[in-house]
Parts: sequence; structure tokens; C-alpha cells
Amino acid sequence: MLSIENLSFYLGNKQLYMNASLFIKPKDKIGLIGYNGAGKSTLMRLITGELKPDSGSINLQKGFNIGFLNQDHLSYKTSDSVRQVAMTAFNDIILLEKKLSEISKRIEENYDEEMLNEMLQLQEKIEHLGGYDMETKTEKVLAGMGFGKDDFDKPLEHYSGGWRMRVMLAKLLLQQPSLMLLDEPTNHLDIESIKSLEQYLINFENAFIVISHDRAFLNNIANKIVEVENKVFVSYSGNYDFYEKEKEKNKDIQQQAYERQQKEIEHIKTNIERFGAKASKASQAKSWEKRLERMDIVEPMQNKEVKIKFTFDVTQQSGKVVVSLNNITKKYDDVDILESSSANVIKGDKIALIGANGKGKSTLLRLIAGVEQCQKGDITLGHNVTIGFYTQHQLDNLNLENNIFEEVIGVNAEKNEQEIRKICGMFLFKKDDIYKKIKVLSGGEKARVTLIKVLLLGANLLLLDEPTNHLDMLSIDILAQAITQYAGTCIVVSHDRFFVNRVANKIWTIKDKKLKEYLGTYKEFEESNKCTNK
Repeated sequence: MLSIENLSFYLGNKQLYMNASLFIKPKDKIGLIGYNGAGKSTLMRLITGELKPDSGSINLQKGFNIGFLNQDHLSYKTSDSVRQVAMTAFNDIILLEKKLSEISKRIEENYDEEMLNEMLQLQEKIEHLGGYDMETKTEKVLAGMGFGKDDFDKPLEHYSGGWRMRVMLAKLLLQQPSLMLLDEPTNHLDIESIKSLEQYLINFENAFIVISHDRAFLNNIANKIVEVENKVFVSYSGNYDFYEKEKEKNKDIQQQAYERQQKEIEHIKTNIERFGAKASKASQAKSWEKRLERMDIVEPMQNKEVKIKFTFDVTQQSGKVVVSLNNITKKYDDVDILESSSANVIKGDKIALIGANGKGKSTLLRLIAGVEQCQKGDITLGHNVTIGFYTQHQLDNLNLENNIFEEVIGVNAEKNEQEIRKICGMFLFKKDDIYKKIKVLSGGEKARVTLIKVLLLGANLLLLDEPTNHLDMLSIDILAQAITQYAGTCIVVSHDRFFVNRVANKIWTIKDKKLKEYLGTYKEFEESNKCTNK
């Protein structure tokens, strides 16, 4: 269906691909992965034709069409309703219906056999295209994206970027393109909406390519993983778990091949030195040199795994009870968020706060941080409790003129330059990277800088609101390690099931305006829910 052959492309002075090839079949369900900056989003823009290759070709089979969802849709605004925007997926049918309505009016005024036949043909065409089901389909998809019936006719411009993204995603799913391109579609979805999207993609009859750093999501929807690595595309025929196993096997094979070749090279160089010293053996020395020149060099395996060997200490220990929530009630205008809810946070807790968007997860973090106040009840911090609070808007508060080192060094005066370098290195800022200006960093890099700053505060209570957004898989691994080894207490809002399962020993949800607590991991919480719902 789509063939990419010998693709080369430069982004500024950086070469992203070199003679890279990829073939996509009509039923391929592809998870596109790779480190931040490897060129995943750029590939999608090349496929849509927004960018042009420096060399090579990208060819889409005739008659096939592409649908593309990217982060730019976050800024899309219109006074049209949520339903109207989603239903633009059926624009061709809507135009036919408009034409049908016009003919119906004309027939009422002046009956004509020819117009009647045209009207019957239009009705048949609309029915064939599924026009009489389009409103039902639209409502079903919007409901799967988390919208209630009361939301369908509200203007899209009244919603946040994340919710606008959901509408655009619903529209794309309704269009049923031959090839669907989705760039980080789960970034602004809650867990239940991600599960709904998984079901739509599992049942999607055509091909898609999804960029995602959500392992659980990729495991559930992909039948092929394509990794952008060393400027080429490497395909694995399976889901993410299969990819990890195959990648590990390939690492061993490559490393063994590298070691064998290094021995052979050493042997050849020894012969060149030995024969090159004798005039009578000069031809043999030349022969060995040619053999060395013709050799395809096997690269050693680069170990990109990072193990954190640094503990993010707390400046002072807190008391046993870190936070007490006592019958708190929180509302905005006529919207009730929490009502007479109580809970305790105990020293050492690693709590994942999960649930549907709009239910008050971020609000609860702001209440604990003291940024907002509740209408009733009270929130009491325990003895010696100090708070480090991470939110997405903090990325905008970074000093754009600072470099990474300057931005980080001021957070904790007790850390010397060597320690700051070590910490930055663990979060993938190597050597001279720390002198990069904040203003040239990607969203993921800014998120890492902000996380470093929060972790270095020495606070004994961390409040992290969606910290995995914008991070690649390696960065998520590093953050999970940091939280697991962290000596304090943590409450994290996240929709990444793999991450939540790694870090949490307690699950909080907000349901029916009440805070519910489950003691255990996310996997255990899920199993418990399955048993309860049987």
C-alpha cells in the first residue's frame, strides 16, 4: 500500500534517515518508536507530503487515502459544536443530503419523473455510504472519547486542547482512511479513553501507524513495531513485548558478530605488519590490506539502558502521617469535584491517582500543594512536610536564556558541578548537552529539565501531574527508577499503565465525588475490578 525506498532526509544539519526503506501493507498495525529526536514525527510529515525527501521515494497506492492526527490539533478552535466538528468526517454524505433536500423541495413545487429518479439514486447512495447511521456512529465514538450526551452540542472552543484533540481523533476514526497516522494520541487521554481507543484501533479494518511511548497501549494494538534507529527503519513482526525479546536476541547476535570481527581484524593487522616488513611478502601484505578495506564493519552494541546510581535524598524526614484529608469538599461554580472525602497519606507511600479526565485529579494535587483551597473540610500537612510539585505549565516557566546547567544548578546549593552533571547525565543530557539553551529544547527535553529541578529540591513529598507526557520510553524508565528509589512520599497522576504499575503501591481514584483507595499495584487493582465486575 505504501512504499518508502532509500529515503534520506536532513532536518537542518542533522541527518535523520540514510537510505531507509519501509513497506506498509493494507492491514499493518504499526507502532512507531525511537528516541526523542530520532525522526518519528518527521516521517509522518514526509508520508503526508508536508515535507519532501532529500532523496529516495515515498509512494502511496492509487485510490488509498491518508488521515493524520498530530499535536497541532490541540490549538484548533471553532464555535461549531463538538458533534458538528466530528461529523465533518461525513462531509461527502452531508453534501449529498443537502442536494437531496433541495430536490425534495423542488419536487413538492413541481413534480418531475427525472428528479424523482435522481432523488432515489441519491437516497441509495447515502444509504450505501452509511449516511443514515452517521449521527449514531458519531455519538458512539464521542462517548468512547469521554464525552457525555450533554457535551455533544457545546462549542468546541469551550474545551481545553486535550479535549479538542479527542474530537479531532473521533473525526479521524469516523473517516476510516486507508492509512491512519496518529502522533502520540494517548497524551491527553485518561486510562478509560485509552482503552476505548484501543478497541477502535483493534477493530479498525485498515492500516495505521501510531507514535506512542505507552508500552501497554502498543502491546494491545500493534502487530508490527518499527524502530527508527541509526537513521534506518527496523521492523519487528509483533507487539511491544515481542519487540523487546527480539531486540535482546539481536543485541547478543550483533555483539557476538562484532567480537568475532574484531578478532579477525586483529589477525589481519598482525599479518599486514608481519608481511609488510619483508619485500618478498609485499604482495601478500597488500592482499591483507585489500581484505581489510572490503570488510563491512560491524558496529558494537550501544547499551542505551540507564541505571540510576544516585538517590534523590530528602532534606529532612517527615512524620509518619504526611497528609490528612478531612471531609474535604471542592466545587467550581455548579460543578462538584469532591464531597466530604477523607484519606491519609503515609510516609513512604507511592500513590497513583487515576481516573477519568475532569474528575478532579489535578485539582486534588493543587489542594494538597496549597495552590487552591477547599470549600469545606481541611487538609493538614504532617510534621516537617516539604512539597515538590511538578505540572505541565512549569515547562513554560523555564528561563529560555539559561542553559540546562544554569537552570538546574540554582535549585540545590549543596550539589556541586560534578553531581549536577551526573544527575543531568542520568536524565540523558550528556557532556556538552548541559550547555544547550532552554529555548532550543524539545518539549520532552524541557520536561526532563523540570523533573530534575523538582527532584533536586530535597522535598519529602512529591506531587507529579502527568510527568510522562512528552517523555520517550527510556526517559519514562529513568523517572520510574528515580521514584522507586526516592526516599520520600509521592502522589502521581498518570495515564501510563506501565509506569503506574512500576511505581505505585497504592491506587487512588475519584468516583461519585468520593476519594477511593486501593492498597496494591495497578495490575492488582485491575484484577480486583475485573472480579468485581463479573
